[in-house]
Amino acid sequence: MLTEVADGVLVHRSELLRNNSVVVRGRDGVLVVDAGITGAEMACLANDLNSLALPVAAGFSTHPDWDHVLWHPELGEAPRYGTARCAADLQALRSAADWRARVTEGLPPEIADDVPLDLFGLVTGLPAGTAQIPWDGPAVRVIEHPAHSPGHAALLVEESGVLAAGDMLSDVFVPMLGDFTDTSDPVEEYLAGLRALEGVADDVEVLVPGHGSAVAGADQVHARIDLDRAYLHALRDGRTPDDPRIGGIEPGWEWVGAIHEGQAAGFARWRGRRGGAG
Repeated sequence: MLTEVADGVLVHRSELLRNNSVVVRGRDGVLVVDAGITGAEMACLANDLNSLALPVAAGFSTHPDWDHVLWHPELGEAPRYGTARCAADLQALRSAADWRARVTEGLPPEIADDVPLDLFGLVTGLPAGTAQIPWDGPAVRVIEHPAHSPGHAALLVEESGVLAAGDMLSDVFVPMLGDFTDTSDPVEEYLAGLRALEGVADDVEVLVPGHGSAVAGADQVHARIDLDRAYLHALRDGRTPDDPRIGGIEPGWEWVGAIHEGQAAGFARWRGRRGGAG
């Protein structure tokens, strides 16, 4: 079901991981950001848009994780965009002969049979440095940053002050880091991403994270940035973060603690390879 969160901006939620799809009204259609995760939910979104006589004019994937790059035939054949790096990452994945098996292996088993992959990852990369979504609607600013995954971008609907944050600023997940490699420090990359979002926080009236609750008010945006930064500083310093999300926001979400434990162990190993630096 679509819920209006600001003038001309609606949200459709997937239940399992609390994914939020953002719909922005344009002149002759809508922009769909992160369309959803199951075929049934995306068909529901398409039906809701059809009932409102709102064709899909464009799509956007905030980053290349599987749950942000899905699409459904009933949403139509509008161009689907992402950053250049996001699109390149997806193209590299789809070029592998076993890409379907690799994607399927990472799906939650309870929905694996209802995740359509035919249109998975068919994203056109915007030229590097693109500042606005190319579509016939309100100005939507692209805020690219290095946090979480390759080519991640948040979108700011400037007219209504809605920030579609992708996998950032969640109230259900701790910051989820990228891979620990010898050439990158995902903690520092995530901190850089928070700084990018902090730079637009005062322009935000409604925050829509990729997972969790939509929150009104720039003060809440700053609060979530501060919470995420405190988590990352604790991880970097080898301390246990004082973060309510680690224990699970409610029964059934205790597994978020396992995400934290895996990241803490991964960062410790990475720092060890670098001789304790970091």
